[in-house]
Amino acid sequence: MKFAPETDIEIKVEEEVEVDNIKLYAIVVFNDDVNTFDHVIDTLIEVCGHSFEQAEQCTLIIHYKGKCSVKNGDFEELKPVRDAICERGISAEILLR
Repeated sequence: MKFAPETDIEIKVEEEVEVDNIKLYAIVVFNDDVNTFDHVIDTLIEVCGHSFEQAEQCTLIIHYKGKCSVKNGDFEELKPVRDAICERGISAEILLR
């Protein structure tokens, strides 16, 4: 049994994505043996705008996995946030996602 190939194929675009709106950077916070859980939680709440639960979960991930991405965005948006985290004695970097 032979099948005839389809010659009239119609392609529909479901959704257009603007590349300019994609957040390409992330602030990653690293574990250390200096800062307390409470200090890191308070910093994430005050500097990143996390809820208590979100900050607590990120802090646990930092502790057990060694690092956690805590905020995504454009580099210019993240730089002052990263600087504020580092000013509080917490190690953080802005990385490409």
